[in-house]
Amino acid sequence: MPRLLALSFRLLVTFGMVAVAIVVGLALWDYYMEAPWTRDGRVRADVVQVAPDVSGLVTEVLIADNQVVKQGDVLFRIDPDRFALALRQAEAVVEGKKATAVQAAADYARYLKLSDAAASQQRVEAAQAADLEAKAAYGQAAADRDLAKLNLDRSAVKASVNGRITNMGLRPGTYVSTGRGVMALIDSDTLRVEGYFEETKLPRIHVGDKASIRLMGEKDTLTGHVESFAGGIEDRERTAGSNLLASVNPTFAWVRLAQRIPVRIKLDGVPDQTRLVAGRTATVAVEPDGETPHFNLFGAWRGAPAPTARDAPTR
Repeated sequence: MPRLLALSFRLLVTFGMVAVAIVVGLALWDYYMEAPWTRDGRVRADVVQVAPDVSGLVTEVLIADNQVVKQGDVLFRIDPDRFALALRQAEAVVEGKKATAVQAAADYARYLKLSDAAASQQRVEAAQAADLEAKAAYGQAAADRDLAKLNLDRSAVKASVNGRITNMGLRPGTYVSTGRGVMALIDSDTLRVEGYFEETKLPRIHVGDKASIRLMGEKDTLTGHVESFAGGIEDRERTAGSNLLASVNPTFAWVRLAQRIPVRIKLDGVPDQTRLVAGRTATVAVEPDGETPHFNLFGAWRGAPAPTARDAPTR
C-alpha cells in the first residue's frame, strides 16, 4: 500500500508538471508568436528639405540649428537687392508697354471711324494687328513684373510647416541654388510611432485599436491608437529582368521568416518631459478587444489575451 501511494503521488506530480509545462509552453507560444507587440518600433515624422526657390547669396540667417519654428517664419534671406532691381526694371517695361498699347488702341479706333475712301481695308487691318500686338506685349510685361515681384518675395525663405530645424550649417555669404536643399525641417505635426509587426500578428491588430508605447530610455508610457497599415513592402525575392519579365529567386529556404509590416500609430498625447526625436526606438503594444496592454520590467508586452470571436477565421 505505501508503495502504491508513493507511485500514485509520483504519477500525479509527473502529470502535474507535464500539464504546467504545456500551459507554460502555450502561453510562451502565444506571447512570442501571436501577441500583438514588438520591440521593433520607431518614432517617425515627415521631413521637409528646405530649398530656396531662387538662387543667390545668403545675406541673413535668422534661425539656429535645432530651433523650433512655426509655419511662415523666415528662416534666411537671399540678397534682395538684385531682385528689387529686377522688379523696378520690369515695372518700367510695363509702363512703356502700357503707353504703346494705349496709342495702338487709339490709332485703331480712329481708323474704324474713317470711311473706305479715307483709309483702305488693309490699313484698318494693320492698325488692328498693331493694337493686338501691343496688348499682348503689355500682358507679357505685366507677367514678367509679377514674376519679378514673386522672386523678390521668395528671396525670404520661410518655413512651410511647424517643426524643428536640424542639420543646419548655413551661414551668411553662402551661395544657394534653386531647388537644392540646405537644411532639414522636421514636421512636428506628423510625429508618430511606427511599429514593425510580424505579418503573423496582423490579424489581431485593427484600425482604431489602442496602443501603448515605451520609448527606449524613458519611464513614461505613451498612449495612441492604430491609424493605418502600410500598403506594401519591398519584395526582395523579385526583380525585373532584361526583357522586363519578373525574375524570381529560384532558391527557397525551408525556414521562412515572417515579414515585418509597418503599422502607423497616432499618439494621443506626449508629456512635456518626453522628447520625441525622429528615429528613436520604441516598444509598441496594441490592445486587442479592449484588454489593456502593459509592460514588464524588461519593457516587453505581457498579458496576451486569448483569441476571441473576432480573431476566429471566417469561412
